Amino acid sequence: MTKTSYIKLVECYEKVAATPARLEKRDILADFLKDIKQNDPEITYDITLLLQGKIFPPWSEKEMGISTQLIIKALSKLLGENTTVIENKLASVGDMGEITEELVANNKQVTFFKVPLTVAKVISNLRKTEEITGSKSQNKKLNYLLELYTSAEPIEAKYITRTITERLRIGVGEGTLVDAIAKAYDIDKDVIDRAYMLSNDLGEVAKRATESVESVKSLTIQPGKPIRPMLAQLSPGIKESIDEMKEVISETKYDGIRVQIHHFDGTTKIFTRRLENVTNALPEVVEYVEGAIDDEDFIVEGEVIATKDGKPISFQYILQRVKRKYDIDKMMDEVPLKLFLFDVLYYKKPTAEEPLEKRRQLLEEIVTESDHVELSTMRMVTPENYNEAEELFNWSIEAGHEGIMFKDKTSPYSPGKRGKAMLKYKPIRETLDCVITGGIYGKGKRAKFFGSYLLSLYDEDSGEYKTLVHAATGMDDEMLANMTDRMQEYIISTSEQTVVFKPAVILEVAYSEIVESNEYESGYSLRFPAIKRVRDDIGLDQVDTIAKLHQMLELQNS
Repeated sequence: MTKTSYIKLVECYEKVAATPARLEKRDILADFLKDIKQNDPEITYDITLLLQGKIFPPWSEKEMGISTQLIIKALSKLLGENTTVIENKLASVGDMGEITEELVANNKQVTFFKVPLTVAKVISNLRKTEEITGSKSQNKKLNYLLELYTSAEPIEAKYITRTITERLRIGVGEGTLVDAIAKAYDIDKDVIDRAYMLSNDLGEVAKRATESVESVKSLTIQPGKPIRPMLAQLSPGIKESIDEMKEVISETKYDGIRVQIHHFDGTTKIFTRRLENVTNALPEVVEYVEGAIDDEDFIVEGEVIATKDGKPISFQYILQRVKRKYDIDKMMDEVPLKLFLFDVLYYKKPTAEEPLEKRRQLLEEIVTESDHVELSTMRMVTPENYNEAEELFNWSIEAGHEGIMFKDKTSPYSPGKRGKAMLKYKPIRETLDCVITGGIYGKGKRAKFFGSYLLSLYDEDSGEYKTLVHAATGMDDEMLANMTDRMQEYIISTSEQTVVFKPAVILEVAYSEIVESNEYESGYSLRFPAIKRVRDDIGLDQVDTIAKLHQMLELQNS
């Protein structure tokens, strides 16, 4: 067990949280990482995860499964405090971490077995909760929490709770941490950034950085370990996009679930955009892809759509398939699926850093198309023949698809990046993917439901979510009821008619115009917002950002 005390990490949290300056945050983190390398290098991986407020890396399917109610129960048992009192405090304060600190600070009970916490002890106890299953699992998890809270100083207890709830609130985005790792180990930021993109594991990047720059450079994409998807910006128009990109792969944009399919050691796994493993829900897609590509290690990317009579149907049907855990065979008959492949990131060796044109050629070589698996419909276009992209767009819409994509044929695959190498063009009102952070109960017959939701975007500079708009239009009574039931587990606090939610559920919202507003933290709002759908296919790391809002505002005003 390593020797770094947990209070040392907590002091770093506090220093970082106390300064609004991004460069100062970077320097504090860099100094802390250098100290860890000198005194306790074995814990670099875990320290880097904890600096992100995580226990497991983002590609991992593991989760603690500790609810706010279980935290309240643990504190109640430790302090002899009524759970209702704690819940009322939470309703007024909103931050379970601050409540935990206050309660532990005011604890009058004498603890005879209090021992200083180490980083290793905290992360070990929290990881053990993931392994617990069965009828008495909550009691066992409770005991692991009690062991930590019993030995924790008040300030330590605050950050234990914040780590569990995944709301560290120190204002550090992943870009700041990437910069801190580069500075701490004196390695070029681009080298760190590349390694992180291809491994999707900043802890592993930092660990390698303690060894050598060569070790960092050797990190690459690996079948079985999903990486974040490359993201698209909005296209200002068909001709404008092609004029800027020059030589463009234009392809149909499908209205389905984007999937990353990994085949390794004879096994196939399917991951969504949010890196959720949905293999068991889509057994026929496993069969389709294994029949289409030889039994080699590979990673391909594509879109799974729902069909009826061979034609695409609503996105919501594919969500039913992805979420289904039981009666899969029945759903296979009710909601047939088709797979369109458009990229290959690994085939016998990494290909993600090859130009897209070369990756597309490889995809065409290795895929045997069928009624169930096809390559995306595409055209190679230039400013001279941009009309072919217009024809593809019209054909795609008539065929029931969502629009078209423009991709720079020379570009490598850039995991998690939203750049101008990939653009999307759709014929509908613009949309944003926003996370629910608050709600208001309805009136009249809707008084039992959350009648509208407060939606927020992610601010990459501060690492926080900033409010943008209240939205209610687009939800019928059935959706209102379902959403109200679903949001219960994410309630942080309630005050009269308003509710604060833990960021977890994402909505796609269409709008007519972005306008300035002093009412919301982002400084803007949306005119005529309408909820289009729940985005269960993406994760919090793919919520649209304040930077994207500004980009869309520029497009709007251009």
